[in-house]
Amino acid sequence: MSNVVVLDNGGGLVKAGIGGERDPTAIVPNSMGRPLSSKKWLMADQLLSPDIDLTSATARRPFDRDYLINPDLQSSLWSHIFSNLLKITPQQSSLLLTEPLFNLPSIQRSLDEIVFEDFNFKALYVSDCPSLVHLYEASRRPYGLLSKAQCSLVVDCGFSFTHASPVFQNFTLNYAVKRLDLGGKALTNYLKELVSYRSVNLMDETFLMDDVKEKLCFVSLDVPRDLHIARKPGKDNLFRCTYVLPDGITHTKGFLKDPEEPKRYLSLYDKAPQQVAGEQNNMDQLEDRKRSNGSKIDLAKNEFGLTNERFLVPEMMFRPADLGLNQAGIAECILQAINSCHPHLHPVLYESIILTGGTTLFPHFAKRL
Repeated sequence: MSNVVVLDNGGGLVKAGIGGERDPTAIVPNSMGRPLSSKKWLMADQLLSPDIDLTSATARRPFDRDYLINPDLQSSLWSHIFSNLLKITPQQSSLLLTEPLFNLPSIQRSLDEIVFEDFNFKALYVSDCPSLVHLYEASRRPYGLLSKAQCSLVVDCGFSFTHASPVFQNFTLNYAVKRLDLGGKALTNYLKELVSYRSVNLMDETFLMDDVKEKLCFVSLDVPRDLHIARKPGKDNLFRCTYVLPDGITHTKGFLKDPEEPKRYLSLYDKAPQQVAGEQNNMDQLEDRKRSNGSKIDLAKNEFGLTNERFLVPEMMFRPADLGLNQAGIAECILQAINSCHPHLHPVLYESIILTGGTTLFPHFAKRL
């Protein structure tokens, strides 16, 4: 299968590789960016370079709200991926491509033109993500419930939307698919609003706030308790952590002031009380040493703190109505999708829920759901 190219073309990330290999060769942003200090647009993996300062960078994406709106930009990004990352010859390869659910015919024709006219692939197979995710999970457990029942519910928390899609005999039941108008992009925008209102204006820092979200946010298993803890001052606040902004001179990327701070809250979930007390004493001793040694660089004017924002942002997925959004949460979305199917499928669907998408990678997401 070395001549089969697999392209999971998401709104936020592109996962590209060669058929038959276990892992993707490249996982890169499906976007272009231009730093303030440059007139050159950077593509895909170039945005991940540690030497690039993306402070207030301008971003261009071929997708908006899960639909392809700029085929020329998408073609340029694919050309960069095929030539520089995969190093393949499209004329001698076939392509397996994913597309969003309910894709418009005009967009499908645009993709066909890119694949056959711009790159001259030998063959093309297009599939929706839930069907492929179901097949992949069934192949991992050939004697499990998925393979026997040939039925599952795939919950895809993507860049723009979240879909709950029942899959039966390798086909997505489109009539039962339910969509939640929340995804990774909405969570990043909400985090930008919270931080900009409470600390420093970061509304133009999309790339930076994506990094903050991925490093610091988590799903709370007890929101009222965690809100109470987040109000406490000093070391009693287990959620407080500090993120240092890039200054464009000594460091071009943001980073955590103390890498151990984001892990302190885990004592609420995973550790015994005695172990927590011991770790807390160690943290106190570490803070005392830092104060006695002094700080070599004054970063006070170039940083911001986070407390309850860390778990209130992912909370949008579960209780959007509490945050002013007039729609159901992900649990209700799943329930509606299951109830739209035949009653005989309900027991199997409840036992065969598959989570996929970057938003599901928040700590404790699956446990809360």
